[in-house]
Amino acid sequence: MKNEWKESLAKKYIKEYQLKNVSKDLALRIYSTHLLGNNPELVLHGGGNTSVKSIKKNLFGNDNDVIFVKGSGWDMSDLNERGLPGLYLDPLIKTLSLKNMNDEKMVNYLRSNLLDSNSPNPSIETLLHAYLPFKYVDHTHSNAILSLVNLDNSKEILNKIYKDKIAIVPYVMPGFELAKLCHKVISKNYKVEGLMLLNHGIFTFGDSAKQSYDRMIKLVTLAENFLNKQKKIIKYNNNNNNKLNITDLQLCIRNLYHSFTKKRWIIRLNNKFEDIKFTNRKDLFNLFNKGPVTPDHVIRIKPEPLIIPNKHLSSRKLLTKHIDTYIKKYKNYFKKYKKNIKNSKIADPLPRIIILEGIGFLSIGLNKKEMQISYDIFDAMKKVIIKANYVSAFKSISNTDIFKMEYWPLERAKLSNQNTKKFNGYVAIITGGAGKIGSAIANKFINENIEVILLDKNFKKLNLNIKKKCLCIECDLTNNSQIDRALKKVLKLYGGIDILIANSGAAFQGSMINVKKEVLVKSLEVNFYSHHNIVQKIANVMVSQGFGGSISLNLSKQSVNPGKDFGPYGIAKASSLFSMKQYALEFGKYNIRVNGINADRIKSGLLTDQFIKKRAKARNMSAIEYLNNNLLQKQVTAEDVAEVFFAQLSFEKTTGNIITVDGGNIEASLR
Repeated sequence: MKNEWKESLAKKYIKEYQLKNVSKDLALRIYSTHLLGNNPELVLHGGGNTSVKSIKKNLFGNDNDVIFVKGSGWDMSDLNERGLPGLYLDPLIKTLSLKNMNDEKMVNYLRSNLLDSNSPNPSIETLLHAYLPFKYVDHTHSNAILSLVNLDNSKEILNKIYKDKIAIVPYVMPGFELAKLCHKVISKNYKVEGLMLLNHGIFTFGDSAKQSYDRMIKLVTLAENFLNKQKKIIKYNNNNNNKLNITDLQLCIRNLYHSFTKKRWIIRLNNKFEDIKFTNRKDLFNLFNKGPVTPDHVIRIKPEPLIIPNKHLSSRKLLTKHIDTYIKKYKNYFKKYKKNIKNSKIADPLPRIIILEGIGFLSIGLNKKEMQISYDIFDAMKKVIIKANYVSAFKSISNTDIFKMEYWPLERAKLSNQNTKKFNGYVAIITGGAGKIGSAIANKFINENIEVILLDKNFKKLNLNIKKKCLCIECDLTNNSQIDRALKKVLKLYGGIDILIANSGAAFQGSMINVKKEVLVKSLEVNFYSHHNIVQKIANVMVSQGFGGSISLNLSKQSVNPGKDFGPYGIAKASSLFSMKQYALEFGKYNIRVNGINADRIKSGLLTDQFIKKRAKARNMSAIEYLNNNLLQKQVTAEDVAEVFFAQLSFEKTTGNIITVDGGNIEASLR
């Protein structure tokens, strides 16, 4: 493992944090925490923790020994000084004299000794950090280390590799008991460079941030080198998957998840070469059903994945049976072990990882972020288990200990801040997504925790902040093969589609008395057929998905209220209005709502400054008069249109409807 420490960067951290009145000790703690947190082979999604012991003056100007520890659940890759709450050290050390301390008392005691009462909760392993007699302490869940501490003969292997460089700590659930045990172990030999916690991870320490970090890299590298020398012949099956429709499989599973929870789930297919290869192992079903590689993972991806045999993947009946069996098994697991955690309430029993033999695996979450966490953790887990299997037999903690960790209130608190907005995790496609209206809709949807995919011919003018938060796919909506490719990608990455905003379009002008046929044809192709093409395909996806959806078309006031010399555009838009009603008529039985937005005079890629001048001239107005020419005498913006598109999502019993957003225009009002 590469050592990323750079003295120049360390000095930069010291200088920058000095401007925020942050000490050198804490600045270096932040720097090395970032180094650890940005290495996915060491730390994933809020895992791991770090600390530094220092001195700070109290209210009376007296020096006090203090400790700064990573806040519970904070991400080590980008935290700042607030993510390392400070505590008075001496009161924490005094708890060593206690024989017992339950979690509630521990958390309360930690909070009562914070330097700042507004600080986040410090790590659940704060006492462990406090008890270790070293200035800097680092803790990670290194993949290489996890491959060695989860074996039936871990002690033997660790002693062989490290000799007297480390001390070994038997598995104990994090908290007061583990802190006391680690103190007992380290007291026997203060010269060790690290602690190996069986079935858990690694601690290193030192007098400086660099020394502790260097030791982490050194000990992990020794583990990597050992693992790389291990060899074992692996036998593989040869599964034939040519006839399997993966999209149908994902839609089927998304339907089953929705039927159980009434929520939308992101279900991504991972089928890179390595993802497929491991699913063809002959020992697949024995290798991945033995528990997590570190207890911290269990709250994210359950005690084990669901594995579905290749021969069952084409049958909805058998897929349903496998998921039902997993659910029943999980409920039995909860019932059997719930006595271990007082007042525990069952979480949803659905698997977060589904291994498809010969195909790859599905990573699952209630939104894209959760799904990505499921992916990252399982991807690390499978690497750990596979490498552990080269050395010896993988062995996790007992089911009792797994349950205690999964339902431990201090762990579940990490999940309690999840956003519960109404459309959390819904998947939305917005066409014309790079334009002003499209990007305004995207921005609104993103703020409502909707997963946004933008389709457009190019994204050169799209705001970079929005671009980072969306999946942007270049697509010409007049080309069916391009639409097919775009939807195939969306379904692979998300597993379904819940919302379509058909927003693309282009303005075509000309008087009807002399307009050329090719202008009419082009306008119909861009403003009618392109909408029809994608609405038709997505409506069919929604039917297969089985629990409805929302489709909204940007129709423009031109569809009901013609403008002078604007016939080519209006004819196409009027056709889209009729198709909207026809789709509403035909797809209502599938709970697919199809509605329209009647917007007018919105400055955008369609209604450019030059175009506004032309339309204003056609009505003998100035540009400002044209934009404000409505009953409310107010200019309507792209953001106003976005609000209406969003509002339409909540009208669960409305279809075939048109909402007008134009500041008031009686001629364009429908009824």
